[in-house]
Amino acid sequence: MDGTDGMRGKGRTDGTGDGYGADDAYGTDRVGAPDGPRGLRGKRDLPFPYDQDLSGVLRNLNRRTRWGRDRLANDRVTSALLAAGMRLLVRHLGPGGRQRVSSERLLLGSLSQRMVAEEFAGNPAPFTRYGNGVSMLRDRWSRHADYVTDLITFAVWRENYRPQYRKQRADNIKRLVHGPDFVQAVHDIAYRHTVEGVGLPSVRLGLALMTAAEGDEEVTRIISAVYEDYLGSWKKLYETVLRERHLRLRRGLTLDDLANALSAATDGMTLRAIGDPAAGVVDHGERRSLMGTVALAVIHAFLEPDDDAGGLTLEQAVAARFGSPA
Repeated sequence: MDGTDGMRGKGRTDGTGDGYGADDAYGTDRVGAPDGPRGLRGKRDLPFPYDQDLSGVLRNLNRRTRWGRDRLANDRVTSALLAAGMRLLVRHLGPGGRQRVSSERLLLGSLSQRMVAEEFAGNPAPFTRYGNGVSMLRDRWSRHADYVTDLITFAVWRENYRPQYRKQRADNIKRLVHGPDFVQAVHDIAYRHTVEGVGLPSVRLGLALMTAAEGDEEVTRIISAVYEDYLGSWKKLYETVLRERHLRLRRGLTLDDLANALSAATDGMTLRAIGDPAAGVVDHGERRSLMGTVALAVIHAFLEPDDDAGGLTLEQAVAARFGSPA
């Protein structure tokens, strides 16, 4: 028996611990701990992204040391509790959800300890579903609000959609940079992006939190981090398009302005499509969305050809077109 087995022998067996003793969980970091993420070997059979390293995602786990938190982040029971919460989010946020979303409901309603524990007991294989769900939650997160915050972080984590997104981004670059019909490419990408946003619980959650959780510093941090990563990838695409299409931003405008304008418009279109489907923001028959039209308008207003740049700001260009009032 080595030191690891000795530590494991001290751990709790009621399902509320992380498989290690109190010295491991609450004392100093264990000497000789293997490099790399802790616990990944024990959850390789879980579906993506639950089989990934979650130590950088779950920031509110109830352990004093980094080793203890990392170990618990990659514990099978922790993944099972996240899976239960994710199913509740999908069920209550939609698409197809019928319950009003508010910060209070997130904490006390659809994501209450009781609801999460009940959902945990119904986990499908290969997720863990046995044991006292409430006790397991309380062992891992000292406050239920900490569980909700970590669940939100996990729900909007880029790895939840990264593999598909990488392929889409490569296709987008190919069409926007080298495709024969730039306008049609913008319409197609805008339609697909809007429809996917309407259907993704993580997008719905983010939109709800931006208003319902105003003033919550932790949620604000999560949303800011999501946008930083999300807009960063789009800005790289825009840079490529501008360079290869020989375009430049108008004087006084930046790449951040372009990315924020298109992102804010997308958020608004998605929110309108969710809340008012009859508004015609998305036309599934024609596979068009109003976002495509707005994107083209922003592109036309913000950009000008390298070889025909007038050097005017956006305001000056608009003033020149409409003239001075009589």
